[in-house]
Amino acid sequence: MRTKQFSLAIRCAVLGSFGFCVLSQNPNPIQVPTSVNANLILDAAGSEQRKSLGSIYLIACPDVGNSASVGTDFLLDNGVIVTNSHVVSTCTEQTLFGISIANQKITFSRIVKDADRDLALLVPVGKLSNGLKLNATDSPEPGLSVTTWGYPFAYNGVSPLLSVGYISGFREAKSESGRSVKHIVINGAFNHGNSGGPLLLSRDNEVIGIVVLTYNFYPPGLKKIIDQLATQQSGMQWTMNLPGGGTKNVSETQITAAILDEFYQKTQVMIGEAIAASELAAMIKEHAAEIPPVTAPPLIRAHVVRKG
Repeated sequence: MRTKQFSLAIRCAVLGSFGFCVLSQNPNPIQVPTSVNANLILDAAGSEQRKSLGSIYLIACPDVGNSASVGTDFLLDNGVIVTNSHVVSTCTEQTLFGISIANQKITFSRIVKDADRDLALLVPVGKLSNGLKLNATDSPEPGLSVTTWGYPFAYNGVSPLLSVGYISGFREAKSESGRSVKHIVINGAFNHGNSGGPLLLSRDNEVIGIVVLTYNFYPPGLKKIIDQLATQQSGMQWTMNLPGGGTKNVSETQITAAILDEFYQKTQVMIGEAIAASELAAMIKEHAAEIPPVTAPPLIRAHVVRKG
């Protein structure tokens, strides 16, 4: 058995494929952030959307060692915090926390997940105010300018970043159970860490969707091949040190698969997707009894009017 030390970037990629480390674009594993600061970007939001930034949080769930699952979440004006189910899939109420732009740490008393829609409702400990409006129109107008604020690749835990795009179409996404979920297709750059953030009307603070993914440049069949490679033990064997202590034996083929998966997951094109806000409105209604005292808000509108 040959022992070899790898750079942190490759080591994190390999460990991520085995569930030991969250993938990161940075050469080091994502660290659990302790604070955020949005003072420098408030003006970019404009007078109306600036009001919404206090309702957008960095969401983090400590994992093995110093790494973390990190994404974006936001507060609705009914008191519920929203993110993607995949962002909090390994988290519990005891480990999950959010950080506001005012460096306020938010903890949660309940997590309600909907894997089909890829949405999660988080009940905060203590009442929060000034949440975003939910505009659950079924078909916002193509060409409408939209924005999202979030934490792509955790952005070192410093501040939310602005992404701008426009609605270019719609898609019916199929869940693993076969359920159809409406997605809004955006011409704009969404990255890992933007997941769970609000899709907002430009210069406004109305939520018309929840950022969920980037468009995959590669065909789905390639992902299956990579996953199969990740199970193989062929080639040279390596012993790797885990961030939390201990070691893991991996093969040359598994290392190759982990590096290929990094390219597959993070190759960026200017197309992203957001779960339609109507899906969120339906989920809130379905789970109203599970998240007392929060109730579903009467926020569904018939249409979206183009702004300015």
